[in-house]
Amino acid sequence: MAYDEYLADRVRELVSGERGVAEKRMFGGLAFLIGGNMSVCVSGQGGLMVRVPRDDTEKLLAREHVEPMVMAGRETRGWLRVGVDGLKTKRQLQAWVSRGVDYAKSFPAK
Repeated sequence: MAYDEYLADRVRELVSGERGVAEKRMFGGLAFLIGGNMSVCVSGQGGLMVRVPRDDTEKLLAREHVEPMVMAGRETRGWLRVGVDGLKTKRQLQAWVSRGVDYAKSFPAK
């Protein structure tokens, strides 16, 4: 399944004011990097993958439309999958994109 181009455009609009933004096709989707660090990825399986602090993972999993990101059968702590129903409004999407971007900006640029 190809990633959602419309969702990618919505994310692109939200990150357009950030410095050091790059897009890269990976994981069957389109990743948005900030200073070379992944922040969010429009998933080829639908929805959004969001990078979050590992310590925040459990509390964020309690939110609606959020589940662990699983790759190769293993849960990837520090990453969440947000379903399309949790990204319908600009406010919903902005909250997740901002979370991923802010966390990516906390790392040194690559």
